[in-house]
Amino acid sequence: MVEVHLWGNLKVAAGGLSSVEVEAKTIKQMFKGLEKQFPALKHYLDQGPAVSIDGEIYQDNWFKKISPEDDIHILPRFTGG
Repeated sequence: MVEVHLWGNLKVAAGGLSSVEVEAKTIKQMFKGLEKQFPALKHYLDQGPAVSIDGEIYQDNWFKKISPEDDIHILPRFTGG
């Protein structure tokens, strides 16, 4: 299991939880597990959020391996102009 920290609308979509645990070995598996636990997250995860793993940002590398020791944060896509 990996612990995932959620921010902004992602936290709201997960019922107000700021962190959750999910069984996953890649970012893509993590997204699928989160969607299964919290269907309201699907909309935000489909928008391509940024994933921070140990302080490094991953935007489109969904096959990046993750482990329980990693510090993982999902940041919603920022919009504006």
